[in-house]
Amino acid sequence: MKFWKEHASLRVGIIALFFFVGLALVIYGWTMTGRLSGLGLMIVGVILLLSALMVYNKPFQDERRKL
Repeated sequence: MKFWKEHASLRVGIIALFFFVGLALVIYGWTMTGRLSGLGLMIVGVILLLSALMVYNKPFQDERRKL
């Protein structure tokens, strides 16, 4: 898929958005000690951080090997 290689500025924007929102959710959830909602926020934050990593790695993925 060449979409991510052709639209570098969109990719950088999405990576930055996912990274900062995910980091903020992890930190905010961490401050909610003893609450189950804090754990949920941290899990969502980690998912967003992993999504940013996935978007970053997408252009470097081999075309023959797709997951």
